[in-house]
Amino acid sequence: MRIPRIYTTRALSCDTLIDLDESSSRRLTSALRMSAGQAVILFDGKGGEYSGELTNVQKNRVSVSISAFIDCDRESPLKIHLAIGVSRGERMDWVIQKATELGVTAITPLFTERTEVKLNAERLEKKTRHWQHIAISACEQCQRTLVPHVNPAIPLEQWVVTDNHSLKLVLHHRTEKRLGEFSDTNDLVSLLIGPEGGLSDSEIDFALNNGFNPLTLGPRVLRTETAPLAAISILQSLWGDMG
Repeated sequence: MRIPRIYTTRALSCDTLIDLDESSSRRLTSALRMSAGQAVILFDGKGGEYSGELTNVQKNRVSVSISAFIDCDRESPLKIHLAIGVSRGERMDWVIQKATELGVTAITPLFTERTEVKLNAERLEKKTRHWQHIAISACEQCQRTLVPHVNPAIPLEQWVVTDNHSLKLVLHHRTEKRLGEFSDTNDLVSLLIGPEGGLSDSEIDFALNNGFNPLTLGPRVLRTETAPLAAISILQSLWGDMG
């Protein structure tokens, strides 16, 4: 079995003993059926990871004896900020999980003209925590050591006017501009994509008037959960660490 990786907000350092939270403890004992003496890897999202072994294993409480720091870097040199219209059902969960695996550094959910999901303040806070947890779980699986930040959802116009990345792209299937035609990224890219039904013409025009470049991924119209993954994969192949 591959050594499990666990994200924790606890302070990590060599030759220390820490207690994991209840959720992580239950995962190790109930789901993975691990016992004292087995190896585990911990990371705190600040870079690198720590090796250790389980001690004091109980159902809802597991302690880890940390033995060594592993100085590893699995992050892409390309910093991608994905901004995407909030989608219904599990589509948003899927996008956040897979975008994290593909190496994005930040995700901002957007309320757009065609967003059908309505969230009051309480539900929005709960959703934001849920989406951040999905990103953390994806990092545990794909062996990233830095966790992308999932921002609270905001209106598209608010995000567009504050974005300051060097290359700003808005998906627009009526343009002929492709990713291969761009060259100078300065390692910072913003990617704007709509929800089901895409962005409205006025939203695309607003983005273009605020420094965004139109982008097409080809002749086929992709679903909202497919388009960001295709775009991120191409970006990582061109200027990142995939290919």
